[in-house]
Amino acid sequence: MDDTYKTVIRPAEGYITEKKSKFISHIFPVKSVEEVKEILDEQHKKYYDARHVCWAYMLGWERTDFRSNDDGEPSGTAGRPILGQINSVELTDVLITVVRYFGGTLLGTGGLIKAYKEAAADAVANAEIVERTVDDTINIAFDYTLLNEVMRVLKQFDTVRWTQDFTDSCRMRLEIRRTLSPQLTNMLTSIHGVTLY
Repeated sequence: MDDTYKTVIRPAEGYITEKKSKFISHIFPVKSVEEVKEILDEQHKKYYDARHVCWAYMLGWERTDFRSNDDGEPSGTAGRPILGQINSVELTDVLITVVRYFGGTLLGTGGLIKAYKEAAADAVANAEIVERTVDDTINIAFDYTLLNEVMRVLKQFDTVRWTQDFTDSCRMRLEIRRTLSPQLTNMLTSIHGVTLY
């Protein structure tokens, strides 16, 4: 099972001109459709005088939640080529917008597809792409006397991260890479008195 995905760390920008039309592209890291909507609202306000603000996004490590929009351009000439650039690098949790300022010359469908594709590709090329792991969260509770045993198990996993609450009893929230999750769960539940909740 593959438990990694690629995304961008921070926003980046791209730019191309095609027959005097200007195409300004941006790539943003996003986690939700709400975040996508907020950024699109900001882009529409910032580029209020532009003819089109076309976009595409991909969400989730499984890369199944995606949408694209031509924003008034002929169907399939803007959103789909932008989404194509997200797919060509296998990115997720990203939004790419391409703002078009019309230069007076019609580009035709082929010209539009090429321009939107190249503008999106320029934003991707200027972005810092990182590989992240898909993590599972495990919540455990146990008696204080078991703390050393639990910590001994946790120390066997380099990538595990945790937060703890030891006020009344011991509670820990663990985050670990999905492929290692079953192994960690088995080791913890084999300690008598450790419960998952």
